[in-house]
Amino acid sequence: MINYNGQLYSSETILSNSNRGFLYGDAVFETVKIVNSKILFLEDHYFRLMSAMRIVRMEIPMNFTMEYFEEQILILVNTLNYSQSARARITVFREDGGNYLPETNTVSYLISASKLQSEHYSIVNNQYEVDLYKDYYVAKHLLSSIKTTNKIINVTASIFAKENSLDNCLLINENKNIIEALQGNLFMLVDNKLITPPISEGCLNGIMRKQIISIVKKMPKMVVAEEPISPF
Repeated sequence: MINYNGQLYSSETILSNSNRGFLYGDAVFETVKIVNSKILFLEDHYFRLMSAMRIVRMEIPMNFTMEYFEEQILILVNTLNYSQSARARITVFREDGGNYLPETNTVSYLISASKLQSEHYSIVNNQYEVDLYKDYYVAKHLLSSIKTTNKIINVTASIFAKENSLDNCLLINENKNIIEALQGNLFMLVDNKLITPPISEGCLNGIMRKQIISIVKKMPKMVVAEEPISPF
């Protein structure tokens, strides 16, 4: 079941073969966690989605408020009985029409949800093997910092990791600096200093990244530094 423009549908075949998200990656998305019918970090997710839409010059609907965003996600999650712990994704795409140049900047959206087994965030302390992904680089520009449906580098790097029995890969930018892992931001702890690449390096402007930085800044004797991280 999905929520498409505020209506629930039991089938996902509602999208046409002219969908611009499919044809050109002309779409942005946001993924949220729901615990006991509450969307975690709702405000941060909402403003990041609005920012992404503005960056790619999508027209933001007048009714697309944070309250509407919350309501539409919870309608789907509650209908599916996933409200105790769930993951929901809202994808916003430009309406059909045009080639590279769209005929309109108006948008539609689709919300999907899946059930999670745990309400909590967790850290697994098992052995975890990673390597640098050097086939392609992430560009140091604003588009790299937002969530679009054009994630082909993450896809090819994930295949590379699987082929080489790795748990993850670290992505690098054109300056050969490490910017992030395949599914999340990167932090390096050196003594009492927590280092993470700045957004200007091309990494995702992550919600959990923001939360971790905020938490660590409140910890006594800890320092947070946003600075480039060399592979060496």
